[in-house]
Amino acid sequence: MEMKEKVKELVKKRNWAVFMTVCGIAGLLLIMISSLLPDKKKSERDPPNKLSEVQDYCRVTEKSLEDFLESLDGAGEVKAYITAESSERYVYATEGRHSKSENKMEEEEKYVIIGSGSEKNALIESVEIPKVTGAVILCSGGENAYVREQLYKAVSAALDLPTARIYVTKLG
Repeated sequence: MEMKEKVKELVKKRNWAVFMTVCGIAGLLLIMISSLLPDKKKSERDPPNKLSEVQDYCRVTEKSLEDFLESLDGAGEVKAYITAESSERYVYATEGRHSKSENKMEEEEKYVIIGSGSEKNALIESVEIPKVTGAVILCSGGENAYVREQLYKAVSAALDLPTARIYVTKLG
């Protein structure tokens, strides 16, 4: 209650200048203190761990591939391991201008920007999934040449990989 009484006393004496100065200093102190606190928005905007995203994508794809390949006749139990080239790839929207004169053709492309002020960002048109670069398939029916050939073809078609990037062997 002491603070309240002091404010009333200042108002009564009409020391507005002193009162406003005290309020201004208090406001500046609050601003300085708030700048020392961690910024919640900044931590939310930090990029996620790209390596774990790629690993998660590989694990989900491996499980799906294992379930699919086990349904092939003669494959038996299947274990899959795949590798991926990189993380997700963002494709940004662009807008362009094309002009053609007598002997020249000019093209100009710019990224589409959305937002205002300091929150301007390029517009994401699409997100491409990580590219699978290789696969190792272990299966209990791997000693049979016909089964191995079927697995090579199935994995090649499913992952859009050349057979040179696929290795199939017997599960030990």
